[in-house]
Amino acid sequence: MAKNIVYFDLETQKSADEVGGWDKISRMGMSVGVTYSTARGDYKIYGEKQVDDLIRELQRADLVVGFNHLRFDYEVLHGYTALDMRQLPTLDMLVDLQNQLQHRLSLDAIATATFGVEKVAEGMQAIQWYREGKLMEIAEYCCYDVKLTKLIHEYGVQNRRFHYVNRFGAKLTVPVKW
Repeated sequence: MAKNIVYFDLETQKSADEVGGWDKISRMGMSVGVTYSTARGDYKIYGEKQVDDLIRELQRADLVVGFNHLRFDYEVLHGYTALDMRQLPTLDMLVDLQNQLQHRLSLDAIATATFGVEKVAEGMQAIQWYREGKLMEIAEYCCYDVKLTKLIHEYGVQNRRFHYVNRFGAKLTVPVKW
């Protein structure tokens, strides 16, 4: 049977400022979480009321792939569960790249250089949408981020490398071992 890779991202209800800083991520609250399961072959959208179902799906995955989810998304989920999410089989592409390059990259920098596409919004916009009750907009944005994460991971697996644009606008290539 094929491995079940679950691509994952979530958005929050509050910003770091609103909860008293980046050391209190678990207090931010999830507005929307999105997964793509290779076993199911589709996206699943979770609201805060379904957070337990989301956590269960992540637990069942053979591998959870995300971008900055060890430091951020899992910490948000720690506000809902006693489980240590970091014990799950995980590939955090940001952490992997940061260890290699000695600096952080944005999902956008990779997507722009590798596929010529850009993110449609950013996290602070999603928080504003949450305040306005626009959960569909958040879900769409979150699905798009999951799709970018999936495309970048698959490209990396297939080509053993991908491209990124550095802060000076130069297009560079980084090898990966996924």
